[in-house]
Amino acid sequence: MGIDWVVLGGYFAILALTGLWFARREQRDAADYFLGGRKMPVWAVAISIVATSLSAATFIGAPELSFGGNLTYLATNIGMVLAALIIAFYFIPRFYQTQSASIYEFLERRIGIRTRKSASIAFLIGRVLASGARVFAAAIPLSMVIFGIERGLEPSALILSIGALSIVAIAYTLWGGISSVIWSDVLQYIVLIGAAIAAIVLIGQTINAPMSEVLNTLRNPIDENGEVLSSKLTTLDWSFDLTHPFAIPACLIGYTLLGIGSYGTDQDLAQRMLTCKDSKAGARSVIMGIVLGVPTVAIFLTVGLMLWIAYQHPELTSEPIARASDDGNNLRVFLEYILTQVPPGFRGLMMAGLFAAGLSSMNSAINAMGAAFIADLYRPLVPNRDEKHYVKLGRYSVIVAGIVLGVFACVCIYWKDANGYTLIDFALSVMGFAYAGLVGVFFTAIFTKRGNDLSAIAALIIGFLWMLGSQPFLLTALTDPDQPESFLNTYASIHHTWKLTLGVLISTGVCMLGKSKTNIQYD
Repeated sequence: MGIDWVVLGGYFAILALTGLWFARREQRDAADYFLGGRKMPVWAVAISIVATSLSAATFIGAPELSFGGNLTYLATNIGMVLAALIIAFYFIPRFYQTQSASIYEFLERRIGIRTRKSASIAFLIGRVLASGARVFAAAIPLSMVIFGIERGLEPSALILSIGALSIVAIAYTLWGGISSVIWSDVLQYIVLIGAAIAAIVLIGQTINAPMSEVLNTLRNPIDENGEVLSSKLTTLDWSFDLTHPFAIPACLIGYTLLGIGSYGTDQDLAQRMLTCKDSKAGARSVIMGIVLGVPTVAIFLTVGLMLWIAYQHPELTSEPIARASDDGNNLRVFLEYILTQVPPGFRGLMMAGLFAAGLSSMNSAINAMGAAFIADLYRPLVPNRDEKHYVKLGRYSVIVAGIVLGVFACVCIYWKDANGYTLIDFALSVMGFAYAGLVGVFFTAIFTKRGNDLSAIAALIIGFLWMLGSQPFLLTALTDPDQPESFLNTYASIHHTWKLTLGVLISTGVCMLGKSKTNIQYD
């Protein structure tokens, strides 16, 4: 393990040096700290977007999906690409008109100041939920590295790991603001992809069967009873079953709305686009980032398929291996392989990739939360102060945001099991709490001439309550288990993207009930 810690230490040393470099650069005002002076290159922003959106949930969750299922998760990128185009052509030009550190200033100009503040509060609450889930996901590999495979998923071990991760992320973000976050994301993405590709190469070296035989085994998997199952190479699920998580209808509708929420109404990812020099550059960055996400996800899904061959079909390998644990928990299949099968040195690289995935999510979240708090809530209440005052308070807000995220990540330890989701589905479903209302309000503001402060605030509240009431553990608690076909049981079983779709429709309708008091004309 000695060389692994050397590799891991080298990664953290490079991360610290980049942080110190940005700490030496004076942040003259809040725009420098939260927007990088709008001088960030498009390619770096694009990489930062994909690094942040994937997170540790993809690093360990995507292999879990393909190991236990197939490649249909890849089809969710159809919706994400559609979302990127909508955001690039309709959202980003509006955001750049305000020249603000927060995307919610657009809502103030279009609807009203109370809408801006309410949307920012909705984002802060939603970001605590969504990023808390990602911090929880990132703590899983850290916990298994520190406490071992058997103890790593115990709540006490996960809580300690969450605390350690939070401290590192807060310290790094404090140094250099959004510039350090974006450049560290570039570094962490390289490490992340390098670790996955290294895993594919290492597993591939143990497979000594012809590629045609491996592909045939994946196309015709056989269970323990000798029955042929559905192909593990299936990419498109054309089912109209609302319970299927990655069916094409869900990808075209639900994941498009989820992508619009993630990249167009969430300050965390949208803030990156605002660091480019103009709206055209910002538009290119989001399109490039989402397109880059397609091969990235494919790489991690490939890891899961190759692990399935290695573990389930030892006759196709030169070095048969066995799972470290036989409890059937596919969530840790990639982690088990890293910790038990990967040779020293490469193991350190993959451990660095795991930490990179976790840090990239938390760094960006706490910076975006600080930006939204200062720009939307504090500055309007305390205007005309020296810019250094806002930068200083922004740093304090980063500390508070990091602590809050860490606390909620501890809650997620128990929440995920209550809903019975896979890690990726859990991370995605939590985002809907804020997005149902935010997407409805932004749709109204951008595509209609309706909406006022009262209707927008009502839409945000109703969207949040709708998603809260749609949680499976709440719905099942209200229903009779002897009546599985009841309305509530049926609704509880449908995929969360359809619940988000209904929430967006309801929120949009509520927001449009208000008559607009503004008459803004867009260029």
